[in-house]
Amino acid sequence: MQTFKLLPELFGDAGMATIFSAERTVLAWLRVEAALAQAQADAGVITAADAEAISVACVLDNVDVERLWREAVNVGYPILPLVRMIAAALPEGPNGRVHYGATTQDIMDSGVALQMGEALDRLAALLGAFGDTLARLVEEHAGTVIAARTHAQQAVPTTFGAKLAVLLAELTRQRERVRAAGRRVRVVSLFGAGGTSAAMGEQAAQVRKGMAVRLGLAAADVPWHVSRDGIAEFGVTCASVAATAARFAREVVDLSRTEVGEVREAGGHHRGASSTMPQKANPIGCEAVIGMSATAGALSSALFRAMEAGHERAAGEWQIEWYAVPLLAELAAGALATAVEVAEGLRVFPDAMRANLDAEGGLIMAEAYMMRLAPALGRERAHDLVYQAAHEARARRGTLADTLREVAGPGDLATLGPLPLPPESYVGDAEAVCVAALAGWRGEATMDHDNEESGE
Repeated sequence: MQTFKLLPELFGDAGMATIFSAERTVLAWLRVEAALAQAQADAGVITAADAEAISVACVLDNVDVERLWREAVNVGYPILPLVRMIAAALPEGPNGRVHYGATTQDIMDSGVALQMGEALDRLAALLGAFGDTLARLVEEHAGTVIAARTHAQQAVPTTFGAKLAVLLAELTRQRERVRAAGRRVRVVSLFGAGGTSAAMGEQAAQVRKGMAVRLGLAAADVPWHVSRDGIAEFGVTCASVAATAARFAREVVDLSRTEVGEVREAGGHHRGASSTMPQKANPIGCEAVIGMSATAGALSSALFRAMEAGHERAAGEWQIEWYAVPLLAELAAGALATAVEVAEGLRVFPDAMRANLDAEGGLIMAEAYMMRLAPALGRERAHDLVYQAAHEARARRGTLADTLREVAGPGDLATLGPLPLPPESYVGDAEAVCVAALAGWRGEATMDHDNEESGE
């Protein structure tokens, strides 16, 4: 009986779960064994007839999966029993040419390269959906004024669009990281027992290249049995994109607090309900994203231990990947897919944002007043004057504008001009930030389209 994993069961991504399912894993190994035979026939290592027979036999119908796992426990690895099952479905001759000159890790590493490549394609699609949804929010709220917060306290005015634009630019970079990781993990492995390809003979390089072409992978000229930086990069990429989703989720959680009330997850009957507090509507989507991201971040560190593998073959380190790689992919996809759902249903309350700007009697405009005074008084004197006014306004629960009128001299008041200054007057380049982030995202999307059309 398999362990039940509640978090991915509730919030996981079905597409990613399929990529790393037991069936798809075995199918990947079968595909690699068939490609190996076909490439060997092209190179003259085995006959075309033998390669054709082997390819026909490399199907799931010839694999007793329960027996495969049972015998894999005894062997320690699943490829030996898999090869025996393929061979058992063949007549004399081709049955002795299955897995010819390869080693177990060649087949499993080439198989996981196929799965990781497909997984990164899935992450790219989810990133695209997330970014497109955020781009719409950035456009819609480019001018919606909200309090920027530093150290969890109100700082200066910004816009909700600009806040999300920072995240959109991060997603643009993440999509390039996913693309780059995809290029590096799609690599065939075929170097034999000790990494020398001795069993394959002089045709080893030709076979490796032919196998790579048939699988849609790159052909490595140097073995990577114990060089696991590519696998680690995959895991870190998964954890990183999950963390970006979690940053969005954390923002939604914080802005949806009762005392803030500026955004909220989509509602629905009993969505986020409490078993005991009838009023509750918890941000359950965001909570799931944060939980999956935190788990992915911790799990990715295990892959750095896998990089410690010594000599020409690991002694336990490789097995770390068997657990970590599928789960990291599942967690990353689940975090992104759930973040997309939250973003698509996000409810935004501009009136609450505007009201919160006045929560401390206009103290959020302190820097604006200081910069109004600075040309005449100098920055330090202007800072001290506004600091005094802010301190007294907070103590009296008054407004900053009124207190400034009291503490400033007649000349200073003339420099300030009409008071109070509206928050909308001090958002700087917020809208330009939105424009730049949107251009960056859409430029990236255009490049994706161009690459698809050119076959890259």
